[in-house]
Amino acid sequence: MEPVKIAVLTSGGDAQGMNAIVRSVIRTALHVGAKPFAVREGWKGAVEGGDLIQEMSWSDVSDILHRGGTIIGTARSDRFREREGMRDAVKNFVTRGIDRLVSIGGDGTQTGTNELREEWSSLLEELVDRGEITREQADAHPKLYIAGVVGSIDNDLVGTDMTVGADSALHRIIDAIDAISSTAESHRRSFIIEVMGRHCGYLALMSAIAGGCDYVFVPEHPPADGWEDDMSRVLKEGRDAGRRDSIIIVAEGAMDRHGEKITSERVKNALEERLGEAARVTMLGHVQRGGMPSAYDRWMPTLLGYTATLELINSDGDAYIIGTRRNRLVKLPLMKAVQDTRAVKTYTAEGDYEAAIGARGASYGEMVKTFDVLSAPVPPNGHAKPKGRIALVHVGGLAPGMNTAARTAVRLGIDRGYEMVGIKDGLPGLVDGKLVPLSWWDVESWSSTGGAALGTRRRIPSIDEFYAMGRTIEDAKIDGIMIIGGLNGFEAALKMKEERQRFSAFKIPIICVPASIDNNLPLTELSIGTDTALNTNVRVLNQIKQSASASRRCFVTETMGRNSGYLALMSAIASGAEQVYLAETGITLAQLADDTAKMVEAFERGRSLYLVVRNEYASEHYTTDFLTRVFEEEGAGLFDVRQSVIGHQQQGGNPSPFDRLLAVRLVNKAISALDGYLSEGKDDCTYVGMTEGEIKVHRLSHMEEHWDPETRLPRDQWWLGLKDVAYIVSDPNFDKPAQVLPILSTNIG
Repeated sequence: MEPVKIAVLTSGGDAQGMNAIVRSVIRTALHVGAKPFAVREGWKGAVEGGDLIQEMSWSDVSDILHRGGTIIGTARSDRFREREGMRDAVKNFVTRGIDRLVSIGGDGTQTGTNELREEWSSLLEELVDRGEITREQADAHPKLYIAGVVGSIDNDLVGTDMTVGADSALHRIIDAIDAISSTAESHRRSFIIEVMGRHCGYLALMSAIAGGCDYVFVPEHPPADGWEDDMSRVLKEGRDAGRRDSIIIVAEGAMDRHGEKITSERVKNALEERLGEAARVTMLGHVQRGGMPSAYDRWMPTLLGYTATLELINSDGDAYIIGTRRNRLVKLPLMKAVQDTRAVKTYTAEGDYEAAIGARGASYGEMVKTFDVLSAPVPPNGHAKPKGRIALVHVGGLAPGMNTAARTAVRLGIDRGYEMVGIKDGLPGLVDGKLVPLSWWDVESWSSTGGAALGTRRRIPSIDEFYAMGRTIEDAKIDGIMIIGGLNGFEAALKMKEERQRFSAFKIPIICVPASIDNNLPLTELSIGTDTALNTNVRVLNQIKQSASASRRCFVTETMGRNSGYLALMSAIASGAEQVYLAETGITLAQLADDTAKMVEAFERGRSLYLVVRNEYASEHYTTDFLTRVFEEEGAGLFDVRQSVIGHQQQGGNPSPFDRLLAVRLVNKAISALDGYLSEGKDDCTYVGMTEGEIKVHRLSHMEEHWDPETRLPRDQWWLGLKDVAYIVSDPNFDKPAQVLPILSTNIG
């Protein structure tokens, strides 16, 4: 029986992460016995055929995960818009036996793909009548089966949380904001940064929040008339309060309420007229599309490509887009998703801004409101008398994003009418009375900085020290506590709750916000700091692979994570590692022997690099050094083996855009919960977490229902089932069958 043939093409604008999809489609197809083809230069290649439609092998997509753009090329085709061009495309597919297509691109690409699907049968008949294909060929391929994956840095597809490339583009923008902020501060200057986003303000809004900017213009939420005066007032109040720099973000598609474009130049002129200063304009342009993809834009596109391929193999003939929703994969009816996306432009043109924002999802509207508070130069809501005092403390290991979380807590807390107090150096600082008042401007620069300005400690005070902690709480008149940190913080909160019988000072609301690179906390699928650590690992692994390119070498790399293998597994998927060892699954001698044999065989077949990733707690005895020695010995001079322990680099660096935004969302929910407890006189002890994309509050007393105290891991780790995917796309000899990943829904649009 003729094997199924699957083609993949990229069309329209390029986006970082497209190569990860292409690689995943081709290797998944090979794994299931299908024949993969690449259509080069987008629809142009489909129309022209010839060498532009090429059968692909495993090695054709080696070493492309880290590359931006698309290795198979992309181009727009005027001929494909005409029936003759579409007929040529059908002929080129059918004569090669191709009737399944993974289409990667934006809404225009997906619309064109669906049109080809709908016209397929009539185009076949025309080709038969013209004698260009046989009746047997037409009957063998009566339908075109398609699965779309949206590659668009604008993140503009309604129904999916993140399109491929958006996270990487956000990285480019945040890097620029962080760099421009320093020169703007040096010169007491205002900068206007224009970012992409014709109809979607995602990049503009999220970069403004993550970058701690002063003002933002997005297409879905045009400013009210008189915005020039309002913007100038905001910037002047900021300067009067001591701020030396001002950053304004403008989406390329921003307009006022009369449909007139708000350009960077228009904003610049408004500032010069009202403030008498010469603002500077930076247009980031196509740099947002360029460069290496982020960690997210490697591992998630890998899953999307894998799923799209399996969906095509088992297709029922309907057209779907494979996307993400609530941290799960989702099948979106293709044309409904496209129509819903295009409807946003209509809402905006009709002045229905609430509908336009609502179409982007609940979190988008939440972030619009949150930005208004966080960016204000002075507290938006003046309160004559504080409603109470809330203390902030970090507990546990350092996690990038702790400063962002603390800044958000201070500003949102003050906005709600509370005095905010920082506890220095973790809970031991509460024992010693190391409290500092935190004002609106004390935390101004904390949005983008790594580390923890308040300090953090893992140590939980002994029972004997709880009396001193209680006295500090009483003396400082603390009414509520927010703990930002890892498992130690959660356990400390539980102990404080237990000590209420002895010390009444602890009869106050306490809430925990998850911040840990280990990603091992209950009922939160991603913790603050995890994404930054993962990006660090991927950068290091890229460099390791480059260092090994000139020789035949195996690298054994160790990541952090303690008992959680999240960082190790996702680092392996995002870097294309051939082997990964996790604490959850351990290492056996038989497995080690089998893995060593596979490695030796790979080098004998000509492999020049083999990457192994090991979670630090994968095995007590089979250490990174032990694995290195075993592989070296069994290699018998065929290849070198080196080890690399990434170590505390994973806790360092400025937080990634995702970690900054996650910190804002989690803390926003936590402050709202604390405000509710204090208003109602409750002393609840809770924690916040993100489950399936939704931020929820949970009782700490129920923590063990979702967290195993023996393994110190969540009972349900959503990511653990991805291990086989890592091997399917990295090991040509992996012999387990591909399993369809759980699909959240097929009816979300």
